[in-house]
Amino acid sequence: MRFRVLIEPDEDGVFVAECPVLPGCVSQGQTRDEALANIKDAIAGYLASLAKHNEPSPSPITEELVDVPV
Repeated sequence: MRFRVLIEPDEDGVFVAECPVLPGCVSQGQTRDEALANIKDAIAGYLASLAKHNEPSPSPITEELVDVPV
């Protein structure tokens, strides 16, 4: 499955990663790569918890990137 993840540095320089389609699924890391690895683990755990409690998994979103001339 593919999920959109937002990663941005906070005021302390720590990278915060969030998966918007999974409410509360947030992680962080000292580097962008570490934050990405941590959010992947968090998403896997979130989905496992949903399955364990017989709750439906949300569908991953589909998005496109577009180039706009400026």
